[in-house]
Amino acid sequence: MMQRLHRFALRANGIRNNAAASSVITSRQQARSYLGGAGEMKSRRDNADGADDVAKREQELWDRAQPRYNAIMERHLRLPTAGKDMNDSSGMTEEERDLAVRKKRLVYRSKQRGWLEVDLLLGTWASENVPTLSVKELDDFENFVNLETIDIYNVLTLRADVPEDMRSSGDGEMSLVERIQMWAKESPLGKADKDK
Repeated sequence: MMQRLHRFALRANGIRNNAAASSVITSRQQARSYLGGAGEMKSRRDNADGADDVAKREQELWDRAQPRYNAIMERHLRLPTAGKDMNDSSGMTEEERDLAVRKKRLVYRSKQRGWLEVDLLLGTWASENVPTLSVKELDDFENFVNLETIDIYNVLTLRADVPEDMRSSGDGEMSLVERIQMWAKESPLGKADKDK
């Protein structure tokens, strides 16, 4: 279709020879595909001559900014803890504060997955149950929350089995993930009207 349009435009401009038209079309098509063949990007700082003033200034700015950048990245990636310097009048020990922070973080992560369905199902379960979980159950729940959102969705909606390492050990008691799956199955949030 595109070649036909080009030929029509060329004929309108007085080019009637098919060979000339096809060479013009080919050169136009090659001109359009330049983005993919741009080659590897190179920084000005990689020039061998070192005479580029912009590259020198850019390197000076980077050298000056890099320590602050590293400090910000380290602070960003470090998980917050409830340290001794927290102004807390609740009388909680440092371990209890750390556990409370961890529970709040897990509830938040459960509610902010990015998929409305998972946010509602997992976030509602977490709000109701995470405050009463033991440390081992918190570890299990954190492993579950660390899965990809699509995998969590598939487990919650019974489209996929509970991952092998998160299943019960066969002692008659359900694992945490199996309990979440059962809750989602019985929850009004997890039920849809089949008639609609």
